[in-house]
Amino acid sequence: MKKFLSMILASVMVLSLLAGCGGGGNNANTPAGDVTIQVAALASGYEEAYPGMWREVCDAFTAQTGIKVDLICDKNLEDVIGPSMQGNDFPDVIHLATGREKGLTEQFIKDRNIADITDVLSMTVPGESVKVSDKIVGGFTDTSVTNPYNDGRTYLAPMFYSPCGLFYNAGLFEQNDWTVPTTWDEMWALADSLPEGQYLFTYPTTGYFDAFLYALMYSVGGPDFYNKALRYEEGVWDTPEAQQCFEIIAKLASCTNPVTPAQANDQDFTQNQQLVLDNKALFMPNGTWIVGEMSEAPRADGFSWGMTALPAAKSGGSGASYCWLEQAWIPAKAPHLDAAKQFVAFLYSDAACAIFAKGGAIQPVPGLTDNLDGDNKMFYSIYDNGADAAMGNFAAYEAVAGLGTVREVFLDPVNGLVNGSITKDQWIADVKTASDQMRENIME
Repeated sequence: MKKFLSMILASVMVLSLLAGCGGGGNNANTPAGDVTIQVAALASGYEEAYPGMWREVCDAFTAQTGIKVDLICDKNLEDVIGPSMQGNDFPDVIHLATGREKGLTEQFIKDRNIADITDVLSMTVPGESVKVSDKIVGGFTDTSVTNPYNDGRTYLAPMFYSPCGLFYNAGLFEQNDWTVPTTWDEMWALADSLPEGQYLFTYPTTGYFDAFLYALMYSVGGPDFYNKALRYEEGVWDTPEAQQCFEIIAKLASCTNPVTPAQANDQDFTQNQQLVLDNKALFMPNGTWIVGEMSEAPRADGFSWGMTALPAAKSGGSGASYCWLEQAWIPAKAPHLDAAKQFVAFLYSDAACAIFAKGGAIQPVPGLTDNLDGDNKMFYSIYDNGADAAMGNFAAYEAVAGLGTVREVFLDPVNGLVNGSITKDQWIADVKTASDQMRENIME
């Protein structure tokens, strides 16, 4: 992938088609003529909850700007757009978050093949009179997720955000008169009390441990340790805080339903989620999309969704919930750059936000959570109930031969911890070795 991403496009689409698109500035409502852009979007749980969500947004964009949209929407998006990109045929806009098994977005970041969209923030939202920056809650364009190179520029647009935590069957807890653990000691006590065949934990894929690990590091060590860890600071993994994080994950692995690793892939992950619906595992890390994604799945009698922050590291401490943030971005070699930027700007319009919200996809736009009800109201109130909010990602680093991705180094070994193929000490040693290389090659 690195090879084809680093090649220069053999030809450039005729720029005159974009003459009516505003030159990347504020002329967001200028007629676009016969321009057609290609938008590639992941068909996630939100799309399953409201089929046609992306198509409706694209049609609304065309109605507003005159720019036509060729939409690709697929749950295996990397497999669909990968072959064409190998032939230097790039979509104009891609909605695909970091943390996926195939790591396509991370590869684009490492190879610096994502367009700078800082100027989009000063564009006027198509069909409205306000700038994009006025439609985004403060702080969401200032994280390492959206600004991976720490250069003060924005490269990935913050899209759907979701408080992440541990999801469970609230009905089961009511039936057994259980109290949801607020500390890890309480969590281990609950694990010890479970009958045979019922386990404390599962996870869809190891990719879901990114939000889990971030929240865990924040709850254990607070913002100081958290920020040092995200930049692989020398000696950070030898601190008591880091050792506590490793200990918790290793012990949690011993309490995980043993079928989990075999199903922890992008094809079978819903079978792990089903373990919670069948009361075969109590907790799993996830985001708010889980409700739509599993809406048609069978479930135990009396099932109802519950969500809690990660437990506090000690009694009297605060739990934490990672704010998962999906991203939309523009390949650096997108053939219709100006029109693509208009589309990204339109994603924050009232019209687009309303369509996305029908599928439970909430963007960081002021006022969108005011009218939530039911499960979503419970989920998005997690920070009102005392949980600390963790945001940001591990710092991006230059591609180095033999150096794995963040997921491969920090998260994928959880499968080995569960099935016994690696030990905690092996995992920690590998993290330390990889972190030294990551730190030396951080993108600045």
